[in-house]
Amino acid sequence: MKKKNLIVFDIDDTLTKSENQHQTAFVEAMISSGIININKDWKSYKNMTDSYILKKNYERNFNKEFDFSMMPEFEKKMTEHLLSLQETKEILGAKAIVDFFMNETNYAICFATGSLLEPALIKLQQAEINFIPDVIETASSFYTREEIVKSAIEKAKEYFQVDEFETIISVGDGIWDLKTAHNLGVHFLGIRNKNLEDFQQHNIKSHIVDWSHFDFQKIQTELEII
Repeated sequence: MKKKNLIVFDIDDTLTKSENQHQTAFVEAMISSGIININKDWKSYKNMTDSYILKKNYERNFNKEFDFSMMPEFEKKMTEHLLSLQETKEILGAKAIVDFFMNETNYAICFATGSLLEPALIKLQQAEINFIPDVIETASSFYTREEIVKSAIEKAKEYFQVDEFETIISVGDGIWDLKTAHNLGVHFLGIRNKNLEDFQQHNIKSHIVDWSHFDFQKIQTELEII
C-alpha cells in the first residue's frame, strides 16, 4: 500500500514499558562513568534526551566540555546495565498497532526517541515490537527532541520513497513529546495517564490510555484530519 502519511512513535512508555529500567540503567551508567553528582529532576532539563542530560551532568562533574566521541563507551555501559534488569514488555496493544499501521493503512512508521540507540533497540526487541532499523532516530546523534524527530521523518521519507508526507502524527507519553510536535507543526496523540494533567493544561486534542483503547477514526476526527 502506498504510504502517503506518517506516524512517529516515541518508544519508552509509548510502545514499551521501559521508563523505570531505562532510568535505572542510565543513572548506573553515569555512576560507573564517574558522574556522581546527578540532577535527577528530569523535567528541569531544557532537552529531555539521554545525550543532553549526560552532557549537562558530565560537564558539571568534570568541569570540561562533553562531546559525542564519548558516547559509544557510555552507551556500552548503559546497555550492559539494561540487560541486567527485568526484560521490557510492550504497552498493551503496541505490537498489534505497529503491525496495523504497516499492513492496513497508508501511514508509514518511524521511531524517534530520547534514548540512546542500543538501549532503544534492546527494548524494542525484548517487547517483540516489529521495527525497521532504517527509520529509527535516537539521542545517540542529537541533543534535542526536535532534531531527533526531524531526522526520523527524513529517514522515513527516504525509506518509503515519499517526497513529502501529507499528514504526520507524533505519538508520545511526555509533555516534551507534545511540545516537540507543536514546535515542528505536526499532529500529536498523547498516550498513558501519568502526564495527563500536563497534557490537559496544554489543550491536548487527542489522548489514549494505551493501544487497546485505540480508535483511529475517532483520533483522526479529534485531530481534525478527517
